[in-house]
Amino acid sequence: MEDKTLRVVDEKGNEKDFEIVLTFKSEKTHKSYVVYKEPGDSDEVFAASYDEKETDGGDLRPIEDDKEWDMIEEVLNTFLQEEEEEKQ
Repeated sequence: MEDKTLRVVDEKGNEKDFEIVLTFKSEKTHKSYVVYKEPGDSDEVFAASYDEKETDGGDLRPIEDDKEWDMIEEVLNTFLQEEEEEKQ
């Protein structure tokens, strides 16, 4: 996912491009995650797990567990804090 764009295809076959904020692999869950948002200044972010071994992009899997959401939020907040500190 070196390109910062993620194309999502919904169940109706509609394609929509999103901006990748962060990708990471969790040692706890042994899953890879992508955090993404609509292009522009949108503050709303989405997250999903994915199989990093898929060469054609693979399928995004929804996050359905509150503990996973908490872990993703913690990683994202740390990433954003470090990014803000680098700007200063």
